[in-house]
Amino acid sequence: MVGIPQGIVPALREHLATYVQDEPGALLFPGAKGGFLRRSGFNTRRRWVDVVKEMGLPGLHFHDLRHAGNMLAAESGAGLKDLMARMGHDNVRAAMIYQHAVRGADKTFTDAIDRQIVGRGDDEGDGPAELLAPVS
Repeated sequence: MVGIPQGIVPALREHLATYVQDEPGALLFPGAKGGFLRRSGFNTRRRWVDVVKEMGLPGLHFHDLRHAGNMLAAESGAGLKDLMARMGHDNVRAAMIYQHAVRGADKTFTDAIDRQIVGRGDDEGDGPAELLAPVS
């Protein structure tokens, strides 16, 4: 199970109303004929290529959607174990692919440390900034 961001709930509801049969066990993402999605449904001989061009995203692969979601999750600041669970990865190597995207993580860490220091009521000197220094 994974959480669904509130920002996509309206699109998901529209998808459910349009494409998903109203019966127990219905597929959330059915294929063109109502059955399971198949890998071959996303190759160059299928409608996928035309649809992504119409969307202004030529060259988009279906797996790119998973990659984008995993990159956004990695940028959230979540720990590696939590990311692995969300992604369904059982080894660190696979999950580490998405870690390169975490830009600004050091600022996030520094800000968190700063909030902790400020929260302790540091009354000496000019405040917590004097405790943090660049590392070369």
